[in-house]
Amino acid sequence: MTAPRAASARSALTIRAVESPADREAFIRLPWEIYRDDPAWVPPLLMERRDHLNPKKNPFFQRAEVRFWLALRDGRPVGRISAQVNRAHLEAHRDATGHFGMLEAEDSAETFQALLKTVEGWLRGKGLQRIAGPFNLSINEESGLLVEGFEHPPSVMMGHARPYYARHLKACGYEKLKDLICYHYDARRDLPSGAARLLGKTMRAEALTIRPLDMGNYARDLGVIRDIFNDAWSENWGFIPMSEADLRHLAKELKPIVRPQSIAIAELEGEPVAMAIGLPNVNEAIADLNGRLLPCGWIKLLWRLKVKTTKTARVPLMGVRKAYHGSMLGATLALGVIDAIRQAQKALGMETGELSWILEDNLPMRRMIDELGGEAYKTYRVFGRALT
Repeated sequence: MTAPRAASARSALTIRAVESPADREAFIRLPWEIYRDDPAWVPPLLMERRDHLNPKKNPFFQRAEVRFWLALRDGRPVGRISAQVNRAHLEAHRDATGHFGMLEAEDSAETFQALLKTVEGWLRGKGLQRIAGPFNLSINEESGLLVEGFEHPPSVMMGHARPYYARHLKACGYEKLKDLICYHYDARRDLPSGAARLLGKTMRAEALTIRPLDMGNYARDLGVIRDIFNDAWSENWGFIPMSEADLRHLAKELKPIVRPQSIAIAELEGEPVAMAIGLPNVNEAIADLNGRLLPCGWIKLLWRLKVKTTKTARVPLMGVRKAYHGSMLGATLALGVIDAIRQAQKALGMETGELSWILEDNLPMRRMIDELGGEAYKTYRVFGRALT
């Protein structure tokens, strides 16, 4: 695998704010140049990327101020970046931190420095004191920069990067804030016998039931998931609560691909206390579409998701109510919803999957995944620095 063309020392570099439709399209399409010879990269659907950056379609823009820039070398796009003032983050953490994201660029110290300095200056002008990222565009979307596992294609809603990205960030004064760990698991593998006995015993003793999503009450059940998520993750590093608008957007995005058994909700005496969401790895289904659904891409995608099914999956979300954290019952609840998802994936013909992401210091969860046979195989890193 070779890197993108190196920058010429004699070429003129300029940074331009994305304002026109043509610039926005160039911004979206730049990864095709950066990763043109990277076999692990998966071209995203152009339609989805356009919607993601459209303030009328992505509720993130309701709670944030966002700007985009392109780096051009002799008029040719060679880099891009975004800056976000996320009001939800500032309300939750009060840390005067702005965010950057959507970072893609040629292997050039000059290009990385120019892009980052542009974002830093804009955030400093908003009165912020620190910068962190990458977030594309929120911590509840694609988070972190890939620093280990470049040979593996990204799972759905996860990013990709060239190995030189981290080097250039460090050269610009950025330091590690947090690592996000991705685990690979075998969906065909049964629970270890001891874990299976513990789960069965707890379900009998605690009036514990684990049920799939009720499609007849789709909005209600996604509201349950939102409620558990906002409680379970409330003390986690970087947490931003999911809003009602986020929930409506999630419901719309998931409905075409979700199956009832892809979501597990655990209830104690009828009260929802834990949940997990499993998704088909859409990236597997779109890998050869080159970002296009027309003229025949949509037929292939529907067949691969609805009829054939993907062989890989991702579990992007799992939570246990805070009241049960640190207890054996809480650990069993997490075990129960994860195993319910695994069983559903196995029944659908899926073979392997990704549990992601897990905070590096969430040691109880990491130990449990290790015991279940999961293997840490990719790392994404959130970087930051002071805006001085």
